[in-house]
Amino acid sequence: MRAPGTLERKVRQADLKAVGEVRRELRELLGRWAPPDGGAPADPELAALLTSELVTNALLHTEGGAVVTAWVTDRLRVEVRDFAERCPEPRAPSVDGTSGRGLMLVRALADAWGIRPERIGKCVWFELGGGPA
Repeated sequence: MRAPGTLERKVRQADLKAVGEVRRELRELLGRWAPPDGGAPADPELAALLTSELVTNALLHTEGGAVVTAWVTDRLRVEVRDFAERCPEPRAPSVDGTSGRGLMLVRALADAWGIRPERIGKCVWFELGGGPA
């Protein structure tokens, strides 16, 4: 059983339809959240966009699926854990414009973000709302 204010979702490898389901679940989570200090909540559309980018990257560029965890306190934090050792690098978009924007968007639009090595794989995360990290 997950705690209130938390989203945890396992996504199977190559299950790209799950990206939309995760976005919907994240919007629902944010719809129930009001920052305790009365500050501005995270923008649900921005949160959904950044989450989509991280989940899609994990599903397209790694094997074994991913685990998406999001929780809200005074900020929103979203983590996407996959099981590949290789760390992603922000890079310029491809000539055809179909890849290369994900991490650049996260880097540009999130209040904080990073990549954390795990015992197996890595976790790419971002935070929105609630002031400085």
